[in-house]
Amino acid sequence: MFARVAGRFARADLRWRMRDYVRGLLGQAARKNGWQLAEWAGHRTPDGFQRLLNSSVWDADALRDDVRAYVAERLGPDGVLIIDDTGFIKKGTTSAGVGRQYTGTSGKIDNCQIGVFAAYATRSGRALVDRELYLPKAWTSDRDRCRAAKIPDERGFATKGELARDIVRRCLTAGLPATWVTADEAYGQDWHFRRLLEQLDVGYVVAVPKSQQIKSLAGIWRIDQLIEDAPADAWQRLSCGGGAKGPRVYDWAAAKLPANLIFDPDPPTHHRWVMARRSISDPGELAYYLAYAPVGVEIAELAQVAGSRWAIEECFQAAKNECGLDQYEVRRYIGWYRHITLAMLAHAALTALAAQPGESAKGVAETDQPSSRSPWQRSGDSWTLSCPTHEPTATPSPMH
Repeated sequence: MFARVAGRFARADLRWRMRDYVRGLLGQAARKNGWQLAEWAGHRTPDGFQRLLNSSVWDADALRDDVRAYVAERLGPDGVLIIDDTGFIKKGTTSAGVGRQYTGTSGKIDNCQIGVFAAYATRSGRALVDRELYLPKAWTSDRDRCRAAKIPDERGFATKGELARDIVRRCLTAGLPATWVTADEAYGQDWHFRRLLEQLDVGYVVAVPKSQQIKSLAGIWRIDQLIEDAPADAWQRLSCGGGAKGPRVYDWAAAKLPANLIFDPDPPTHHRWVMARRSISDPGELAYYLAYAPVGVEIAELAQVAGSRWAIEECFQAAKNECGLDQYEVRRYIGWYRHITLAMLAHAALTALAAQPGESAKGVAETDQPSSRSPWQRSGDSWTLSCPTHEPTATPSPMH
């Protein structure tokens, strides 16, 4: 792995310093901060590591490309690209992008930095492959503050959704062999995000809120209303993947949406779906999804894709606990990208070492074929949605 990335570091001393830093991130230091990494590597002070992160000449984006290619090579094709963000709790106000904002890391509004990440997951493993630092408007509107943190003048405000679209476009254009994309509802409810994936000809299963509107020529309906109309025999008991206690089994309902006459070819190569996942122990606990899948895909595969989203949470946990992803002390913009990318490299090494040949999916329960029942209509081995029978909640605009 070191030989693969060595060309990104022009001088021999810089290469050795990078190797020491990554070995320290993989080591057993109690915390992966500058002094403890230096002590672990046998350096007298952390000055060399600080120069590596802040002032040495090397391209963190080029290293990111190497990490992505390395992960794709080790984990193989036909994987899922997963988008999510994570927070880095910080003190003070000078670290690039820091501010009081909500983060799932602490489950509340906290003083933190937010990074938008992509992970690539196959049956062989999962690893982080891309990252972007979110800069709130409080930062991008204050160019003096940005210059103090060494944020480039050309870096303006971008929403997390826009950063996610940049990451997806970059990964797929570079040839990452992902056949699916998944994300939580913060990204899944973004029409621009879903449309980009359709334009890139990649399938997706993304979570959406229960208030998500489903639009057609017949009207506009909330997704929870459509799912509420699902007949009892439309629900199937399926596994969405393995967990710590065995297969994660839920009840699933899914139906194809009518083709979009504006965007879809005739005949269509893909179908759009509405989906819901219902807890077996608590039937009132539901999650909702929108999907875009090649013709012929079965619901069991869509459930597996939806269930793969947990893999990026495992990546965050492992990269933070084992590789010091969140234990940096840099404040500058370039230092954040360099540390995060080197931590991703360390995590990719662990993933490659742990990768095992994939096994066939287990725990997928067989179910009886459901019978037809309006407005959910059976079509072959799956369900489609005809015009719902209840009144729409809104009047469609001429745009839709």
